[in-house]
Amino acid sequence: MAHPDREQLKALLRQHSVRFGEFKLVSGQTSSVYVDAKLTTCKAAAMPLIGRLFLEKMAERGWHPAAVGGLTLGADPIGMAIAHESAATDRPLDAFVVRKEPKKHGTMKFVEGLAPTEGVAVVIIDDVCTTGGSTITAIDNARQAGMRVLGAVCLVDRQMGAAQNLAAQDCLLDCIFTLDELKEQGDGQSDPALTGASRR
Repeated sequence: MAHPDREQLKALLRQHSVRFGEFKLVSGQTSSVYVDAKLTTCKAAAMPLIGRLFLEKMAERGWHPAAVGGLTLGADPIGMAIAHESAATDRPLDAFVVRKEPKKHGTMKFVEGLAPTEGVAVVIIDDVCTTGGSTITAIDNARQAGMRVLGAVCLVDRQMGAAQNLAAQDCLLDCIFTLDELKEQGDGQSDPALTGASRR
């Protein structure tokens, strides 16, 4: 039976975020498909869906973090959506932001929005994972801040090595969608209508 939240979010991602063409990815690899997830994750209609689906995914895994967050900027709207949706549950979660570099002044910390961080159980989140580089950076920086990383969840897994690379860092990666799911029509065939957009 189709999950209504999942189907709605899938439709939003396909409408706003998935583009076909020729693109260079942040990993340096090239691809015929690009997912600009922020065009969906920043939309009001998508935020409740994202929050609920990430909460369900973490519950499925048996992960009970005190907070969720990831590397700025891709993870930021997802973290806020999860925190907002969790407020109505019996396990409210805080959100945090992981900097790419430590703050240059004051406390010179990697993690914003959460204190103290030592020993706090967290799940690292991301929007799109390719080889997992940004997620691994977030994991490393969170661990440096003393956090206990339970696992990681991304919105879209391009299945280009991220899960294996995170496993090498002793971290399990799960996802809400795989790229193949977003490329398929209801009959399981690639949708030729998903075309266009500028090169990124």
